[in-house]
Amino acid sequence: MPRTATHTTTTPPMPTPHDTLPAADHHDDDKCCCCCKSEIHIAKLEAENHLLKEKLSQIDMMHAISAAKTTSNRTILTALEEERQYLEQAMLPVSYKFPKGADYSELPTYPKRPHFDQAAKHPSTQVVIFDGCPNDPYHPTSMPIYQTATFVQPDIEEFGPYDYSRSGNPTRTAIETLVANLEGAHAAFAFSSGMAALQTLVTTLNAGDTILASSDLYGGMHRLLTQITSCLGMAVVFVPMWNTEAVRQALIENPAAKLLHMESPTNPLMRIVDIRAVCEAAHAHNVKVSIDNTMMSPLRCTPLALGCDYSIHSATKFLCGHSDTMCGLICVKSEEDVKRVAFLQNAQGNALAPFDCWLLLRGIRTLSIRVEKQELNAVAVALFLSRQSHVVSRLHYAGLNPATSPQISSLTEENFYLHRSQTSGPGSVLSIETGSVKRSNAFVRACKLFKLTVSFGSCNSLVEMPCLLSHASIPKEKRTLPADLIRLSVGIEQIEDILADLTQAIAAAVAIHDNDGSC
Repeated sequence: MPRTATHTTTTPPMPTPHDTLPAADHHDDDKCCCCCKSEIHIAKLEAENHLLKEKLSQIDMMHAISAAKTTSNRTILTALEEERQYLEQAMLPVSYKFPKGADYSELPTYPKRPHFDQAAKHPSTQVVIFDGCPNDPYHPTSMPIYQTATFVQPDIEEFGPYDYSRSGNPTRTAIETLVANLEGAHAAFAFSSGMAALQTLVTTLNAGDTILASSDLYGGMHRLLTQITSCLGMAVVFVPMWNTEAVRQALIENPAAKLLHMESPTNPLMRIVDIRAVCEAAHAHNVKVSIDNTMMSPLRCTPLALGCDYSIHSATKFLCGHSDTMCGLICVKSEEDVKRVAFLQNAQGNALAPFDCWLLLRGIRTLSIRVEKQELNAVAVALFLSRQSHVVSRLHYAGLNPATSPQISSLTEENFYLHRSQTSGPGSVLSIETGSVKRSNAFVRACKLFKLTVSFGSCNSLVEMPCLLSHASIPKEKRTLPADLIRLSVGIEQIEDILADLTQAIAAAVAIHDNDGSC
C-alpha cells in the first residue's frame, strides 16, 4: 500500500556522479575502453545509491524523531514512529538489538573471569572502545599481551584468577569478553582455529548421538563430520537446511539427533536458512542448534537472539580481517552449555595463544569500517556481474533483490527478504557459475588484484574455485557444488580497481569456447 510522507525534514543530498567518480587519469586508457569504464561507473553508483538510500532513510528518521521529542510535538512524533516501523519492516535491515551483558565474575568457568562493565553502545562502537583491562594501573589504550605460560600464586592455599595459560589468560579473557558482548552470549571461547572450535562443538556430544548438518557446508566441517565423528561413535545426516519442511522431517526420522548445525548464508552457494523456524523445530525435539556465523560476523547477525544455542566463527576471516591470524570462536547461550565448553577448552588444550588473541583484538577494532566498505564493493561487483550474462550463467549473492536484478540470480525474492529479516547487511562473499570449467579456470587465472587462495573475509579481495580448494576434501561423488563455481570474497580496495580486474578476467573467459561443466 503506498505511503505518504509525514514529516518535512530535509534528506541529505545523494552523491552526484562528480562526487563519486575518480579523475579520468586514474585509468589506463590502453587497457580499459570507454564502454568498460561506463559499466564500472554505473555499477559503482548503483551500489552506493542502493546502500546510501537505506542509511539516509534511517538517519533522517532518527533526526526527525529526535527533533520531535525536543519540541514535545506528540503528533509529529507518533507519525514518524509509525513511518520508522514501516521502513524497518518493509525495506530496511532489522535494527540492532543490544544484547544483555553477562556478569563475567559469575561465569562457571575455570578460572573465573574478571568483571567487565558493558557500555550500552552500538557494536560498531564497542569494537573500538572496548577496554580489556579496566583494572590495569597504567591504563593502556591497547590491551597488553600476557605472553606467559604460568602465573605466580599468592600462597600455597590462596590462588589467583590465572595459573596456566591453557586454562586462562588475561589477553584471551579480553577477546572472549568482547565477542560475548557482541553476540549477546553468556560466554565466548577462543580456540586455535575455526576447525578447533568446530571440533570442540562436536565433542560436546556423546557416542550414539546423531548430528544433523547442512548439505551445503564448509569442506573442512564436512571432512570432520564424515571422517572423524564415526570414530567417536556418532552418526551424521545431511539435510538441506534451507528447506524447513525437510528439516522437520529429518528431526522426526532421527530421534537420536542431539545437534543441528547450519550456515546462513551457506558457503559457497549463499543459500538462506530460516534461522528462527529451524531453531523452533529443533528445540521441539530437544535438539541443540549451532550456526556458523562467519559469513556475517556479529555486526551483521546475532544468531543467539534468533534462537541458536551456539554461534561459531572462524575469526581468521572477518573478525581478524588481515589474513595473519588463525582463530576460532564458540559463543554460548546457556550457562549449562558454557560449563561443558569451558571444560573441553581446558581439557583438550586447544585454546588460542596470547599473541594471537592480541592480533585478533587489534584486527577487530576495524571490523565495522571494513565490513561496510566490503559490502559496498560487493554490491557493486554483484550488479556488475549480473550484466555479464554472456559469461556469468548464475549469480549467488544475498544482497540483490531478484525482483529488480537479472534472472541469473539464484536467490528468490522470499529468501532475499528472509535474509534481511535476520541480518543487517548483505555480506561481501558471492559466487558465480560460467557453465564451463575451462571458462572458470581462465577467469580465475586472469585475476590479478583478486588473489587465488582459500578463505574469505580478508581486507583484500580473494578468488577461488571451491571444488579445487576450500571444498576439495569432499569426495567428488558427494559434492553438491557445480564444478565451474567461482567464489569471490570482495575486499576494501578502490572499486574501480576491483571492477577493472573483473573486466579483464571476463575478457579472458570469453575467449574460452567450451560448454563442458563437469570436473
